[in-house]
Amino acid sequence: MHVFVTGATGFIGQAVVQELLDAGHSVVGLARSDASAAALKSKGVDVIKGSLEDLEAIKKGASESDGIINLAFNHDFTKFAENAKIEYAAIMAMGDILTGTNRPMVLASGTMMLPKGKLVTEETGPDLDSPVNVRASTEQSVDTLASRGVRASAVRLSPTVHGDNDHGFIYRITQVARAKGESIYLGEGLNRWPAVHRFDAARLFRLALEKGVAGARYHGVAEEGLRWKDIAEAIGKSAGIPTSSITFEQAAAHFDGGFMGHVIGADNPASSKKTQEELGWTPTGPTLLTDINDGVYTQD
Repeated sequence: MHVFVTGATGFIGQAVVQELLDAGHSVVGLARSDASAAALKSKGVDVIKGSLEDLEAIKKGASESDGIINLAFNHDFTKFAENAKIEYAAIMAMGDILTGTNRPMVLASGTMMLPKGKLVTEETGPDLDSPVNVRASTEQSVDTLASRGVRASAVRLSPTVHGDNDHGFIYRITQVARAKGESIYLGEGLNRWPAVHRFDAARLFRLALEKGVAGARYHGVAEEGLRWKDIAEAIGKSAGIPTSSITFEQAAAHFDGGFMGHVIGADNPASSKKTQEELGWTPTGPTLLTDINDGVYTQD
């Protein structure tokens, strides 16, 4: 398959591109900069210059491919709603090209959009009251595209996709902990986060591309729910700083009023049982606590 990948030089994108190449697929990647284009070309990847806002570029990539994996998203949380609208417009533009072809399109979504406080599955719908619900319409575009003859599916990623060079939530939380001299959790720290290693996530995207069913949701979840107290204690031990419990109100101040204060207390256990059974996906990568304990997030 000749696969068009947006976000091809990102943390997950790089792993997905390598996974596709290793499996015998060819890849064309969307690149915003000359440096990104050069990095892709060095791996034998074709390049289309542009961004998600450049609809002509992404439609070109879609028209010249046998399938699409959409990973690009601007994670500037100060413009979250605006960035979600850009993502949605790009997906629908690519979907227009694939209409009636039954070609696969795999979208990146997240378990954090689902209801909190209970184990969620692939059948669980988004929580429209969630602070990240602005991306719910993006995931729901899977159903729209499927009805138009596109083999569209979504991979709901754990809030932490971890591994070397991860600069996501755990990295940011660790940086704040080191700066403040304290690793924190909320209350008793019993709220849970699912997790998945980067290479396991990459393999899941490939399997969804190859085997995914139109309209399906798949869960990029290797560990169903790690207690935040255990995560915080691992961060504290790795960084050589104390670990403490704080309140939700104190969390807002700890993270300087940022978005992180809202998500660190989320209870988001998630299952991937159906995903593993249907796609033959078996996570094999290191656990989140292994990566934290091995110093992945405290390397300077």
